[in-house]
Amino acid sequence: MTIIEDLTENRLLFDGAMGTMLQKMGLPVGMEPEYFNLSHPETITQIHQEYVAAGADVITANTFQANQVKLKQTELPEIIEAAINLARAAQPKYVAYDMGPIGQLMAPMGTLSFDQAYEMFREQAVLAEKAGADLVVIETMSDLLETKAAILAIKENTSLPIFCTMTFQEDGRTFVGTDPITAVLTLQSLGIEAVGVNCSLGPNELLPIVDEILTYANIPVMVQANAGLPEMKDGQTFYPLTVDDYGLAVEKMLKSGVRIVGGCCGTNPEFIQKIRQLIDDIPPVALTPQKVTAVTSGSQTIVLNEGLHLIGERINPTGKKRLKEALRKKDISYILKEGLKQIEAGADILDVNVGLPEIDEAEMMQKVVQELQGIVTAPLQIDSSSITAIEAGARYYNGRPLINSVNGKEESMREIFPIAKKYGAVVLGLALDETGIPDTAEKRLAVAEKIVETAASYGIAKEDVMIDPLVLTASAQQEQVQVTLDTIKLVREKLGVLTVAGLSNVSFGLPNRESLNGVFLAAAVGAGLNAPIVNPLSDILMQVVQALKVINNQDQDAMEYIANNQQVIDQTASLVTSDQKNTDDLKTLILKGQKDETPTLTKRLLETKTPLEIVNDYFIPALDEVGSKFEKGLLFLPQLMQSAEAVQRSQEVLKRYFEANGQETEYKGRILLATVQGDIHDIGKNIVKMVLENYGFEVIDLGKDVPISMVVETLKKEKIQLAGLSALMTTTVQNMKSTIQAAREAGLDTKFMVGGAVLNEEYREFVGADYYAKDALNSVTIAQEFFQDKK
Repeated sequence: MTIIEDLTENRLLFDGAMGTMLQKMGLPVGMEPEYFNLSHPETITQIHQEYVAAGADVITANTFQANQVKLKQTELPEIIEAAINLARAAQPKYVAYDMGPIGQLMAPMGTLSFDQAYEMFREQAVLAEKAGADLVVIETMSDLLETKAAILAIKENTSLPIFCTMTFQEDGRTFVGTDPITAVLTLQSLGIEAVGVNCSLGPNELLPIVDEILTYANIPVMVQANAGLPEMKDGQTFYPLTVDDYGLAVEKMLKSGVRIVGGCCGTNPEFIQKIRQLIDDIPPVALTPQKVTAVTSGSQTIVLNEGLHLIGERINPTGKKRLKEALRKKDISYILKEGLKQIEAGADILDVNVGLPEIDEAEMMQKVVQELQGIVTAPLQIDSSSITAIEAGARYYNGRPLINSVNGKEESMREIFPIAKKYGAVVLGLALDETGIPDTAEKRLAVAEKIVETAASYGIAKEDVMIDPLVLTASAQQEQVQVTLDTIKLVREKLGVLTVAGLSNVSFGLPNRESLNGVFLAAAVGAGLNAPIVNPLSDILMQVVQALKVINNQDQDAMEYIANNQQVIDQTASLVTSDQKNTDDLKTLILKGQKDETPTLTKRLLETKTPLEIVNDYFIPALDEVGSKFEKGLLFLPQLMQSAEAVQRSQEVLKRYFEANGQETEYKGRILLATVQGDIHDIGKNIVKMVLENYGFEVIDLGKDVPISMVVETLKKEKIQLAGLSALMTTTVQNMKSTIQAAREAGLDTKFMVGGAVLNEEYREFVGADYYAKDALNSVTIAQEFFQDKK
C-alpha cells in the first residue's frame, strides 16, 4: 500500500522533533544536525526507533538543512543517502525526506532567484528518490514563491508525493506576509497531496489557523505544532506544554478534520505516543470544504464569488503608444507605475499583456510579472496569445493567477489546460470556437459547456473556470450587445460558473465612450457579471462601480461611496498637497517601492536641496509611513523591502554627491551587526541592516557564523557603542550570551540589542543584552533613542 492509498482511509502520524532530541544527546552548539548522519549514525537510528516504538507511521529523515547553502554540495549525496537509510533502518511504515527552506530571501526581496532555488530543491529531490524516500515533506516555509519552486522541482523531476506545511507567526501570517487562506488555496492548486502548518507556535495558538485551512482545503490537512512557545529556565530553552496539554489541543484538531499530525520543536516520543492513542480512539471526520473561485498573490486572496471585482486593463499595449515604447525599451518602471495607478484607483486584479511582435514576449512576461508582484499585493491575470508567454508568467508567478485565455477550439484547449493544471491557475474561457463567435446566447453557452467539460477531463474543477461571453461593439453589431447579456445569465444559471467581460469593446467607434461603458457595466452586473475588465482610471466608470457596490450590499453602510462622493460635494476635501498630488514626488516613489526612479529624482532634488533636507523631508517621512503600515498589517515584508531598496538607491546618489564635493557622508551613528557563531541564518540581520542604513546609520556587517573573537576585536578596533546580534536557532542563543560576556570581560561598554525568530524579552535577559528588537523597525527605534541620548 502506498502512503496516498493509506491516507485515503486512515489518519497518519508523523514523528516529533529531531533537533530537540539531538540536543539532549550531545549535538554541539551550532553544528548542523545533518552531519550526525555520518558521525553519529547510531544516535540518529535510536531517535527514529523511539518514535516508531511510540507509534509513528512516518519517520522524517534528518535532512531539514540538506541544501547547497547550509552544507557543502559535495557532501549532500552521502548525507541524504545516509539519512534515508537510517530512517528506513527503524522499520517505519514510511520514510519522508525532510525539505526545509534554503535560508535566503527570494528575489526581489533578496538575491536568490526562482531558478536558483528550483535547482537546489531539484538536487535534493532527485537524491531523496534515489535513496528510497516514500515522500517529501516540505516544511517550515514562510515564502510562498520559494515553496512553489520546491513543489515544481519535486514534481518535474521525481514521482514522490508531496506534503507541504508553512509556518505562521502570532499575527496569523508567515514571515513574508502569507495568510492561511492564501497558502491553502495556492498550494493545493499545485497538485500536492497534503497541506498544513508546522513549527513557530504551540497547538493552541495554531487552532484558529488550522480552522481557516480546514475551511478551504480539498486535500488532507497536516499539523505539527511546537510544544508551546519556548521559554528559558536555568539557562536552557524549554517548551512549556505537557504531553496531556498538547494532546487536548491535538484532540480538537482531529475532531475538526485534521488527517495528518505529528510534533515539532519541543516534542518527543511521549508526545507521539499520546497522539497515537488519540488517533486510535477518535474516528475520522469527513469534511466539506468551501468551493470558491479564487485567485491569489503572495499575500492576498480575491474570492471572486463574493461581490464585484475589477480587473485593470491598462497593462496591454493595444492602442497605447507609450506602453509600446516602454516594452521595446524594457522600461519596467513605466509598467510598474501603470500597475500602481490602477491599484490605487480600485483595481482588484491586474491584467498583464506584453504582446508585441518585435520583442521576446515570454522573457518580458516573466520580467514584468516578477517585478509587479514585488510592489503590489493584488493578484495578476496572465494575458497572451503566446503559449510560451503564458507559461513563463504562470511559472514565475507568486500565487494563483488567472490565465487569459482559452477558447472552444480543440487546439487552444490542448495547449492551455495543461499549463493551467500544472501551475494551479484559474482559466478564463472565451465563448468562441472554430466557427467563430456564435450569434446567439444559446450557442455561446454550448461553447462554454464544452470548455468546462474539457477542463474537467484535465482535472480542472468547474470553479476554476470563468467564462467570457465576449462583448462586441454596439457601433457595428448593436443587436449582439443583448446577446452578451443573455449569455452571462445563461452561463450563471445553467453552468454555475463565474463570468468575466472586457467592457471597453462595447463603445468602440462611438462618442462619449465612458458613459456607454458605465451603463453597459450596470446592465452586465445585473445579468450576473462577476469580474469586468475595465480602465479603473475612468472617473465615470468608477462612479458606477461605487454605486453598484452599494446596491449589491458589497459596500457596507455605503462607507466607501460616502467617502468618495464627499470629495465631489465638498471641493475642499478634494484638495491635496503637492506631495500627494505629484506622483513623481520622492516620498511617493519610496512609498510605492519604485526603486528604479528614485535615483533620478534624488539627483534633481540636489539642485535645490541639501542632502540633509532630502533625508529629513523625504526619506524619513516615507519610511515612517511604510513602517506604520507594516506594523498595522497594511503592508508586508516584500513591500517594506522594496521601499527600503528605493531609499538605498537614493542614498547611493547622496554618497556620490558627498564624494564629488569632498565631503564625508553624514551618519547618525555606527552600529555593528553579526549573526552569532554557529548560526548561518542571516535573513533577519540583512533586513535590519538595510533598514538601519535607510535611517542614516552606518552599519558594519560582519556576516553570519561570526566567531566571538572577531566580534570583540571589531568592537575594540572600531570603537562601536551599539551592536546588534542575531540568532535564529535556540541552539545558538548560548553563543549570543557568550559573545556579550566576552565583550564585557574585555572591558567594553558596548550596548547590545538582540533579535531573531526565537528571541524574546526573556531571552534578552538570559543573554545579558540591553535591548530586544522584535523586528527591523524596532531596531531603528532603539538606535535612534540610543544615539539621541549620546548627544
